[in-house]
Amino acid sequence: MAMVSAKEWREIPGRYNLVGTKCENCGKIFFPSRAFCPYCRRASIGKVVPFNLKRSGEVYSFSVIHEYSGFNERMMPYAVAMIKNDDGVMLEGQLVDVDLSKIEIGMRVRAVLRKLDEDGEAGVIHYGYKFVPE
Repeated sequence: MAMVSAKEWREIPGRYNLVGTKCENCGKIFFPSRAFCPYCRRASIGKVVPFNLKRSGEVYSFSVIHEYSGFNERMMPYAVAMIKNDDGVMLEGQLVDVDLSKIEIGMRVRAVLRKLDEDGEAGVIHYGYKFVPE
């Protein structure tokens, strides 16, 4: 039976809901969440709060994967991208429900909850965000 790490369980709210944190001292937004701001350091203690990231943004950079690397064998080829969301936060994820030849820098996308993978014989399914065209 597959075991899920404590770190993975802690990251589920962020991964499922795109919840990061925001420093109320300087206004910087972080994803994944941080306990303190690396810019404000001690001045951020007690001032870093949960923050719901916007689910929309644009393709900043992307790559189409053609070679099997032990991931997504059934979905070859597939696209991965860096997305600059409308809060200015960089997110990475797979682009789905898109014609791979039509992907371009600046393309508007939105995050959706999808199956990421499955663990071994136990069949534990891991969900997270992927991006679809707007």
